[in-house]
Amino acid sequence: MSPSVLEHLRHFLQGFRQGQREKIIGLTCMEQQELENVFALLLLGSFVGFPAPPTFLAVELLPFMEREMQILGQRAEDACDMLGHMMGTLGVD
Repeated sequence: MSPSVLEHLRHFLQGFRQGQREKIIGLTCMEQQELENVFALLLLGSFVGFPAPPTFLAVELLPFMEREMQILGQRAEDACDMLGHMMGTLGVD
């Protein structure tokens, strides 16, 4: 028995809904990364010339920066490899 038009339409709409969900999840993850970057810039902005937040606030929020501090330490270790840094920035593996 062949599927009816309604079944084809339902299957199409389910695929469309799944595609939209995946797109929204991707955009949400990208926005989360950007918000983490802004958060890091607010706390560590004094390194690049931005006004520093109050010390007590920065110290209280610093535990939330654990991953960023690990990345900062890794970049400091790899600082002598400028070509590697440039390729990492461009996303080349």
